[in-house]
Formats: sequence, structure tokens, C-alpha cells
Amino acid sequence: MALTLIRQNDQRTARMKRRIATLVGALVFATTLSATSPSRVEAQSATLVDALTAAYLNNPTLLLRRARLRSTDEGVPQALANWRPDVVVTGEAGYSDIHNSAATGTGTNQWRNGQSIAIDITQPIFRGGRTLAATSEAENNILAERARLMGVEQTVLFDAISAYMDTFRDEAVLNLNINNEQVLARQLEATRDRFEVGEITRTDVHQAEARRAQAKADRIQSEGDLEASRAAYVNVVGEAAPADVKAPELPTDLPGSKEEALKQAAVKNPGVISAEFARLASLDNADEVWGELLPEVELSAGYSHALEGSAEQGHIDTAEVALTVSVPIYQQGGVYSRLREARQDAAELAFTIDEQRRVSVETASRAWEALQTAQARVVAFTTQIEANVVALEGVQREASVGSRTILDVLDAEQELLDARVFHVRAQRDELVAMYELKSAVGTLTARDLALPVTLYDPREHYREVRDKWFGGRSSGDKQ
Repeated sequence: MALTLIRQNDQRTARMKRRIATLVGALVFATTLSATSPSRVEAQSATLVDALTAAYLNNPTLLLRRARLRSTDEGVPQALANWRPDVVVTGEAGYSDIHNSAATGTGTNQWRNGQSIAIDITQPIFRGGRTLAATSEAENNILAERARLMGVEQTVLFDAISAYMDTFRDEAVLNLNINNEQVLARQLEATRDRFEVGEITRTDVHQAEARRAQAKADRIQSEGDLEASRAAYVNVVGEAAPADVKAPELPTDLPGSKEEALKQAAVKNPGVISAEFARLASLDNADEVWGELLPEVELSAGYSHALEGSAEQGHIDTAEVALTVSVPIYQQGGVYSRLREARQDAAELAFTIDEQRRVSVETASRAWEALQTAQARVVAFTTQIEANVVALEGVQREASVGSRTILDVLDAEQELLDARVFHVRAQRDELVAMYELKSAVGTLTARDLALPVTLYDPREHYREVRDKWFGGRSSGDKQ
């Protein structure tokens, strides 16, 4: 009798130890999940600022757009060239053997070593206003291209932010799934031990096995998602993503209200600005075509010196100055057609401004609503996590005394895991929505973000080439 009681006490002690081990495993699970929460993630390597800096300096899409702007800068010196003279120097040298069969003259045959040099200068005086119109068109094209460059800069920086936060999110989710798989593996072992002593049924074991298999599948999926995000990071930033990404601080310089955001987007969005300057350039182009219907005035001067030009001995010097006035009468109707086309192009671009403004306002509205939604979800999931932690502890205690099943414990653990995963994704969506809103209102630039870089100044190359008369190279060749 005493031996039987001892054995029963031993069995009860063993069962109690297993239950305590299961409870400890669940607490380890909850603690580990808390340690991997995005608000507490610490990294030893790159930050979001580092990623944005690298993208600003190395992204090929941004670099090629800068080169395109430098190419557009050349439109102004090309237009201004019409104010300047055209100078041509012509030289000629050769031999001629002349046989004359006439009976009169000083000689019947001549051998000439003819040489000549001439210089001709043509100075436009009036071109029907085309030079002024072309210069204004080139200036507006440059301003439009600068706005497009700002738009590309914002797109590149936003893509870098998205890639960084996607990597951050997928790393956090992977860590959560790894911890979940480890906890479920330990719980499966404890469940098998309890089954062997007859505390639970085989059904409980299979439920634990199924949850562990699901956790493994989720972990594998998370690994694939993380690798895809890292590949996108390399594509945008130009560098490999760090092993651990640091959770960035939320930006604070956002519009105070939705109405303010929409107003800023309608005025300051780069798409709207570029469309406005493109329309002005189109109007200048119409003025330039109209100038082809007006008279042209140019002053020309020339001097030539020819040796043995008309005789075997001697030279000829010629100097001339002329004022030429050209009045177009009829040009086959082609100029009028191009004038009508230019005016229709300007009308089309007027509608483009309205279209871009609507798109910008819509983007700002979507970003604002996405931000409000993400912030509300972060708060809701934080509350859910706190409640699920308490619920899991309670379910574990109740399971230890037999009032809860293994399935109840597994469900509680899964609910806590899901809440933490959703919380991570909501945090990512919140920050991305903030920067999308900044992009919509035109403040997602390296200057506005105060990145630690030497800012690219588009005016530097423009000032260099604007009044350049000679030379086929500029500082932009080295960039």
C-alpha cells in the first residue's frame, strides 16, 4: 500500500514538472515575442538615413535624370547663340592651266597658282522675335525638368524607404515565426510526454504536430519574403541590406490636417510644377513659330584676298557690307499649320496641369487616410497584444489544472503571434504612409529630410554653360 502511494506521488510530481515546463515554454514564447517587437528592435548597422543617403548618391535612375537636366540646360545657350555673329573663314589654293586660242590678248596660255582667303561675318539683327521666344522656352523647359528631377528624387527616396521598411517588417516577422516554431517544438515534446503517461489523448499530440508544421511553413515563407525585400533594397539603395535593420523614428513635419495636405499637394507637388512650366514652354514655342511669319534683318560683312584670281600676275581684294531684309510672303502654308499645332499643344498642356493637380490631390488624400488607418491599427494591435499576453498566461494556468485543453493553449499562442505580426505590419504601413504624404506635398527631398550629403545643385551647371561661347565640355562630364 505504501509502495503504491509512493509511486502515485512520483507520477504526480513528474506530471507537475512537465506542466511547469510547458508553462515556462509559453512564458519564454511571450517574452521572446516582446523582445522582438519593432519598438524595441536594436540594430548594429545601417539606419534609414544611411539607406536614403546611399540611394541619393548612387541610384542610377536619379543620376540619369540629373544628366538629362544638364542636357536640357544646353537649350538656353543654343537659343542665345542667335544673338551672336556667325563667323566663317574660307581658304582656297590650287593650280589652273589655261589655254586661250584667241588671237588677241597679252598671252594665249597661262599657268596660275591661285590662292585666296576670305572671312564672312553675319550678325542677326531681327528674327521676328524668335530668339526671345526660344530663350524663354528653353528657360521654362529647364524649370520643368528641374521639377521632374525633384519628382524622381522623391520617388527614389520613397522607394528606398519602402524597401527599408519592408526589410525591417520581414525580419521582424521572421524572428516571430522562428520563435513560434521553437516554442511549438518544445510544446510538442511536452505533449508527447504527457500522452505517454496517459494525461492527454493522441488527438492532442496530432494537434500540436499540426501547429508545429504550420509554424515551419510560416517560417519558410517568411524567409522567402525577407530575401525578396533584401533584393529590392539592393536594387534601390545600391548596397546590401544590413543583417539587422533599425526601427526609424517617425517624421514629425507633416501637414496638420487633411485640408492643409490637399492644398499643399495642389500647389507644391513636382508633377503640378513641371506641368505648369511645360505649358509656358509650349506657349513660347507658339511665339517662336509665329516669328517665322515676320521679317528678318541681318547684317553681313566680308573680306577676301585672292592671288592670281583673274590673271597670272596680281591679286584681287574685296570688301563688302550688306544689310539684308527678308520678308516672307507665302511659305506653302506649313508655318501656319505648325502654329496651329503649337497652340493646340499649349491647350493640351493646360489640361495636363489640371490632371496632375487632381492626381496629386488624390495621392495626398489616399496617403492621409492610409496614415490614419495605420495609426489606428497600431493602437488596436497594441491593445490586442496586451490582452493576448494576459489571456495566454491564464489559459496556460487553466491547462495545468486540467480545465483547458492543448488546443486552447495552441489557439491562444497563435492569436498572440498573429497580433504581433499584424502590429509589425501596421507599424511599417504607418511610417510608409507618412513619407508618402510628404512625397505628395513635395517635401520628400534630401534637403527637406536634412540628409548628410552634399546636395546636388542644378543651377551650378546651368550658370556654367548659360553664357559659354566656346568649349565642348563642362563639369557635368565628370558626374
